[in-house]
Amino acid sequence: MGEPAFKSTEGFRINTRVPRSKTCYARTMMALLLAIPTMLTLAAAPAERAALVIEGPQPPARITKAVVLTPSEGPPIIYYAAVNQTDKELEQFTVMAFVFKADGTPKARQVAPGRRTLEAHETKYSALVLDGGPVDPTDIVVIGIDQVQRVGSEEWWHTDLRPVAEAAVPVKKK
Repeated sequence: MGEPAFKSTEGFRINTRVPRSKTCYARTMMALLLAIPTMLTLAAAPAERAALVIEGPQPPARITKAVVLTPSEGPPIIYYAAVNQTDKELEQFTVMAFVFKADGTPKARQVAPGRRTLEAHETKYSALVLDGGPVDPTDIVVIGIDQVQRVGSEEWWHTDLRPVAEAAVPVKKK
């Protein structure tokens, strides 16, 4: 007739029959529960695209990588890495971002302080929120460091990034 529903092992009775439908249901539910966080993460992941990185002549610090993140809600964010290219500590620096329309027309400019204190040859990561106006998916974002001050100095290294940014953006003919 088949095996007994219960086996005896040293005074304990163990149920050896588990209906197949219950094990399939449990496996399916477990797989769904494990898949939900992954699906939510992918659905909520911000769109990512590279920003154009520019620099002036002989900068003491420069941006090595910049990515524009566009979340499902809120303004776009530029996530960037800034590196001190000198043997001296830098007190502070200023980051400037430009937004151009797809045809190369200037749309917006935003300035923000970068991270404070960059040790010699150190890289730090930071972010700039582009909340000066809407940024379309076809817009071109350009970023660079326009001012740097060394520790213990009143002097600033500075450059005009606007002509460099305009030259970096490809102009599309209408």
